[in-house]
Amino acid sequence: MLNMCRTKKLLTYPGKTVHAPDPLQRARQYEREEAEKIPSGERPLFHLTPMVGWMNDPNGFCYYHGEYHLFYQYHPYTCQWGPMHWGHATSRDLLHWTYLPCAMAPDQPYDVGGCFSGSAVKTEDGHLLLMYTGVQPAGTLHRELQTQCIAVGDGTNFEKILSKPVIEGRHLPDGYSHHDFRDPHIWREDGMYYCVVGNRHQDHAGSILLFESRDALEWQFVKELDHSDHAYGEMWECPDFFALDGKQVLLVSPQEMRAREEFHAGFGTVALLGSYDRKTHTFVRESVQPVDHGLNFYAPQTLLTPDGRRVMIGWMENWETCKEAKRTHGYYAQMSVPREVTVRNGRLCQRPVREMESLWQDTISYRELHICERTQLAGIRGRKLDMSVKLIREDVQCRRFTLHLAEDASRETIIRCDLARGELTLDRSRGGSTRDIVHTRHVAAPLTEEGTLSLRILMDMESLELFIGEGERVVTSLITTPQEADGISMEADAPLQVQIEAHHLG
Repeated sequence: MLNMCRTKKLLTYPGKTVHAPDPLQRARQYEREEAEKIPSGERPLFHLTPMVGWMNDPNGFCYYHGEYHLFYQYHPYTCQWGPMHWGHATSRDLLHWTYLPCAMAPDQPYDVGGCFSGSAVKTEDGHLLLMYTGVQPAGTLHRELQTQCIAVGDGTNFEKILSKPVIEGRHLPDGYSHHDFRDPHIWREDGMYYCVVGNRHQDHAGSILLFESRDALEWQFVKELDHSDHAYGEMWECPDFFALDGKQVLLVSPQEMRAREEFHAGFGTVALLGSYDRKTHTFVRESVQPVDHGLNFYAPQTLLTPDGRRVMIGWMENWETCKEAKRTHGYYAQMSVPREVTVRNGRLCQRPVREMESLWQDTISYRELHICERTQLAGIRGRKLDMSVKLIREDVQCRRFTLHLAEDASRETIIRCDLARGELTLDRSRGGSTRDIVHTRHVAAPLTEEGTLSLRILMDMESLELFIGEGERVVTSLITTPQEADGISMEADAPLQVQIEAHHLG
């Protein structure tokens, strides 16, 4: 089955002829040599970074042969976006990752412009199949073309077994773009392979298309599952499609969003919740909500764990701001913490994977604490922390609670809770950055009927992930404040009861 041989280009010099390493072997040699130069202390504790170079979208998030596999968009040679490869790492607990050699490099006519985002599925004969978008750069008679391609392997080494894409422009009905056509998500069901792919329709704007196949080689278009109709972005990328708690969930990452409802402008992440008729392949949308309200979250993928949890991970960056960001390490970018997702009361809810508890140490708790003036609590500080804060508003005179994180004499990141309005603000504008970019997000954070508000804050060196309530809303942000800024304090404008449990992480 895996019979495609990699060709080696001949290089001719005066007096001799030598074989040049193919693009994949060149990438593997480079990453192996350069990764040794990056001190382990530069990397976050539990967020995956690339082995070297540049990282963006998670790819092929799956469980295979007793391990979690996470591939990622990858340019090993610089810390800037470039021709896309697939980086690769594995884990047994979703927190500690082992790097594997680069899984794919652009080396075929149909992917010479890059091996772009995609997914993975176990085949009937036990191999791991990677489905990805191959990019052909613009030519004399055509714009850039995006097609869907496959590679098959044993979990470490993969071969592109066909000489052509498996889904391309000829499969598309009229009106759908051959240029904006990418990011296949594949799965097996009832003896068939299915995949959803992002597209831009000339009238519908962002669209998600469903295809089916009996062998993952020959594919047929089935139907359009949903589209934005210009309301939620102009192009939909990185789809995921799964059943969860009695609902069907379609995740998409829109480009060119306009601010509306809970959504901010720019690049976003959207969860469409509804129902799905598997016989007619009809998805009926019931609600639309952000996946993450933060400044740095995009292109999430999910998997189903062996014990039945739906776990999601996303790229912890923002396309509008990452290009000009400083490069301070031998790698650039990281993934979010893996999150268990559920549907509760009509909302997609998230919480860090329960494996986080294995990192807890030096736990400190405060019960029935009353806060008013700015207070620093003994033992609570640091930049590797899992902290839960519960606010209990007993007096309506208390309208505001403020939590100061990653602080020193001149820098801080602020979480400000307007208890009267039911709104939370994340503000990193005093974190030390001088860049003219968005530094704040405002998100709904209503009190419960009992007058309480729960927050869970994960910090891992240069990142902050905030889970509000029962995880109904999440705010993800990078904070580039120097690591020595590790103070934590809090205050309220009137006495407020606060319960805190803080776990240092190691």
